[in-house]
Amino acid sequence: MVSSVQAVQQYQPSPRGIRSATPEEIQAGITADVYFVGTQQILKELGLNNKIVTAEIFANRPGLLAGIDEALSLLEPLPVQVEALDEGTTITAKQVVMRITGRYGDFGLYETALLGILASSSGWASATREIVEAADPVPVYSFGARHVHPAVASVMDRAALVGGAKGASSILGARQANQMPSGTMPHALLLMAGDTVEAALAYDRIMPEDAPRVVLVDTFKDEAEEAIRVAEALKERLNAIRLDTPRERGGVTPELVREIRIRLAQKGINHVGIFVSGGLTPERIIALKEAGVTGFGVGSYIAAAPPLDMTMDLKAIDGQPVAKRGRIPGLTPSPDLKIRKWMPSGD
Repeated sequence: MVSSVQAVQQYQPSPRGIRSATPEEIQAGITADVYFVGTQQILKELGLNNKIVTAEIFANRPGLLAGIDEALSLLEPLPVQVEALDEGTTITAKQVVMRITGRYGDFGLYETALLGILASSSGWASATREIVEAADPVPVYSFGARHVHPAVASVMDRAALVGGAKGASSILGARQANQMPSGTMPHALLLMAGDTVEAALAYDRIMPEDAPRVVLVDTFKDEAEEAIRVAEALKERLNAIRLDTPRERGGVTPELVREIRIRLAQKGINHVGIFVSGGLTPERIIALKEAGVTGFGVGSYIAAAPPLDMTMDLKAIDGQPVAKRGRIPGLTPSPDLKIRKWMPSGD
């Protein structure tokens, strides 16, 4: 654990091309706001760093809670007691989501990391829940990895799964949740192959048998025409076609979905689903669902979600109620908190 401002001044991170913090650097406190290091140093000098305190973390607006498991992992090595809500709990503004009791010198440095973990994950989970509720009962898959730094893509996908997504595209995010990553094919494959049907046949031939056959149909020709060509080539092996028509051509509209659905039916093709991705919002999803879409891949709406801001306050010092002005001293009644980690004996 970084112990002084002087240590921060002397710290030299190892050269790296990718700027993200390692788990070891987070555990060492290197990602903390520097004033927490100074606070620890001053309290130690004053002989106050071993006082037993209770801190509460609360949300500043309603949302869906995520990141609890990761926050608990950060606190696991520390001699503190932790109470917390369940991952995936729907929370209200000012609701306490976590309570930590222990020596301030043992955990105060981690306020920055704890708040960041909970705020980011809860923001992503909350946005996903909005999308999932709009799409219900049509499944939603998180395609947001390309919209965030790769260091946090797996965290975002994990939060999306907490929010109700049926799957996630990033390998690490899905595998950390014991799922197989979900995806179809990029336009690059089609452009390199030179023809949609050729790419679809190669995909069918090479990919594992249990991989869904979902083929992009907006690369070269009219989407309905391509959908029919692919469906006639793959027959019953085709699970769905995917629409990701760019904004330059009007994007994916309910009218386009209805046209494709009708044209497929006119050919006697009724088993093929329609999967849509690209610039989706709850409002667009509702209209597209009504038009007959059977699956959604959502990226930017989830990835660009604002964090669900969290605050950590000291509420007791050596058992005595305290609070900053404007807040009520003492512990907040929070019957839904569960003890996740007991204070070690003797502390």
